[in-house]
Amino acid sequence: MPSPESVAEALAVVRRRIASATARPERVEVVAVTKGHGAEAVRSALAAGVLDVGENYARELLAKEAELPSGSPRRWHFLGAVQRNKVPELAALVAVWQSVDRAEEARRIASFRPGATVLVEVALFSGPGRGGVARPAAAGLVEEARSLGLAVAGLMAVGPPGPPEDARQGFRWLASEARRLGLSEVSMGMSADLEVAVEEGSTMVRVGTALFGPRPGAPGLGR
Repeated sequence: MPSPESVAEALAVVRRRIASATARPERVEVVAVTKGHGAEAVRSALAAGVLDVGENYARELLAKEAELPSGSPRRWHFLGAVQRNKVPELAALVAVWQSVDRAEEARRIASFRPGATVLVEVALFSGPGRGGVARPAAAGLVEEARSLGLAVAGLMAVGPPGPPEDARQGFRWLASEARRLGLSEVSMGMSADLEVAVEEGSTMVRVGTALFGPRPGAPGLGR
């Protein structure tokens, strides 16, 4: 179980890695991804000063939220596939929906949380289980979400498995597309490839393993 002290030490290492990749490290937000870990990981992240916490599954987010004290500040980021039947339960809790990749999802979120902050997830690389809208359709989905009254803050993507350098061209495109669309946030980079992501313009890295260690049952994933 990650302790507050161990997470604080790991966070310091992550921040040094970010600082090694950009002259403006203060512009890069760390989202602590607690997928697969218990509510204690969230408590440890909050104690270390990370207020932005990411979850991939509705059931985990709801279970952890129920275990946390009501007064502690936190901002939930939803990172997984948006299941429309789960949106009503999550609408009041999620501060940032990072993985919107279909117009139906945007409409569902808008109906339960008008003006919600969202990121459009773009598929930079193909592979089983990968979400995201195709690159040519990203701008259209951004406009669709805006027309629904959602606050589209930026774009999000997941890098490919393998060497971090393999993600560079895709990350570079994502940052460029975000600028072209007038979006301020670029969520890309995880534990294994955050330096490349930050070098290419990431403003938000989603870090799990580097803060909490391997997920139970999934050692060595580097995410």
